[in-house]
Amino acid sequence: MAESLIDVRSRIASTKKTSQITKAMYMVSSSKVKRSQQAYNDYQDFLDRFRGLVAKTLQNVGDDYSHPMFVKREVKTTAYLLISSDTGLAGAYNANVFKHFEQLVAADGGDYVVGTIGRKAFAYTKAKKHPLINTSPVLIRDDVMYVDIVPIAKQFVNAYLKGEIDKLVIVYNHFVNSINIQIKSEVLLPVTTMELEEVDREYLFEGGIENIVDEIMPMYIQAVIYGIILDAKISEHSSRMNSMKNATDNADEVIDKLQILYNRARQSAITTELIDIISGANAVE
Repeated sequence: MAESLIDVRSRIASTKKTSQITKAMYMVSSSKVKRSQQAYNDYQDFLDRFRGLVAKTLQNVGDDYSHPMFVKREVKTTAYLLISSDTGLAGAYNANVFKHFEQLVAADGGDYVVGTIGRKAFAYTKAKKHPLINTSPVLIRDDVMYVDIVPIAKQFVNAYLKGEIDKLVIVYNHFVNSINIQIKSEVLLPVTTMELEEVDREYLFEGGIENIVDEIMPMYIQAVIYGIILDAKISEHSSRMNSMKNATDNADEVIDKLQILYNRARQSAITTELIDIISGANAVE
């Protein structure tokens, strides 16, 4: 009985340490969610202005000009860009991306290539032997930097312009609120919609407006991808925050059950000792 008491006490101590760790991780993730939301909201202001500038530029292009990134063609090869995390402990955050991606590939049934942003997505697609467009993982650190995603974004844009791919689909987790995260897939290429807004000012375009469009359209796709990554980063931190909260709650529940078990075992040990003492005293008398 003494050994069982020691074992239960040891399990209680180790579970309490686990609870402390998960609670700390919950607080860290909660703080990161707020910072990520602020970064995303700030970037949306820039992206809206950039989108408006692109739309205004396209309004001034001649009717006989059609940029290749707007041309819808027969889809022979589809490119998928998966957004995942670098680390785990985020619940079903990464698993949902992989599951949705597999469903898209199965439904499409054609040729495809895959690009990944995040260590987990790279490891998954490589293990599943999907045709990868990037040969090394593109890390997605907490303070996401625009420069980190430019190379792979350019790789996709160049592949589309050369006709190596005919459609680009991005798969990611969209943040709705702290308890609701939606898995989404969006077609980035060809560009099918461009929101036009009324702009009161006129622009003067130097160097040829068609050349300007050729320059800003790849930059626009890069900006959209970066915005989506910021959105996915909020979802990642929120998923990890919820996972750590659930882990803490489960650990506290286990501690309560172990504490009851420990108290019962201790009472049983005391009762046994009392019986031995009384029996010994009676035998002496």
